[in-house]
Amino acid sequence: MPVFRLLAAVCLFCLAAPLRAESLVLLTENLAPFNMAANGSNFARDEGIQGISADTLRGMCRRAGVECQLILRFPWERVYQQALDEAGYGLFSTARTPERESLFKWVGPIASNDWVLFALPDSPIQLNNLQDAARYRIGGYKDDAKSRYLTDRGLTVQTALRDNENVRKLMKGQIDLWVTADPNGRYVAKQEGLDGLKVVQRLYTAELYLALNRNTPDELVQKLQKALDEMREAGELQTIKARYL
Repeated sequence: MPVFRLLAAVCLFCLAAPLRAESLVLLTENLAPFNMAANGSNFARDEGIQGISADTLRGMCRRAGVECQLILRFPWERVYQQALDEAGYGLFSTARTPERESLFKWVGPIASNDWVLFALPDSPIQLNNLQDAARYRIGGYKDDAKSRYLTDRGLTVQTALRDNENVRKLMKGQIDLWVTADPNGRYVAKQEGLDGLKVVQRLYTAELYLALNRNTPDELVQKLQKALDEMREAGELQTIKARYL
């Protein structure tokens, strides 16, 4: 075959062959209502993973034209290290802290997680500052950072082994306030049949991100960020949040 015909055939083959899509593997853990296995296990893939962050990232990848596989595994340390070490991997829902800033490339925020004091919907409790809470009975989760945040500031916290026990105590009038996270706490309360909790004090806000391996191309990071920003502008993030809360 003449050389020019051979080259032409090769070029036609190149045009006919589909371009390889950009792809990522996005790792996570069980953290309701942001990311959780539909069957309640410690392993799930793709549509078997539900939650605010999981649905947001699926929509973001679809809008950006990026092929994303979602995998939920346990423990967190394992998936964190994999995203840190391996190109093509990411991790969600990840708090963007000063210590982590240079370790990853970031897309977000995809959600936020507030540390709060909740009261019953019809509670008359009003706080001018955190120390006002010392007058009330406060329930919290044993060995939890949010409970420690209060005890470190001199407040007394009655701790429970499971956070849903605090919802029951609140409903029975055994505690006046519950230190937890929003929206995590709202989700737990909803499972116990309690809606409309009242925030009487916000303690701290942690914004949650998709953390991508440092070798992720900047163009891909920017493409995902643009897709997320467009979803936020269109109101899609609020629609997703409303499915779970």
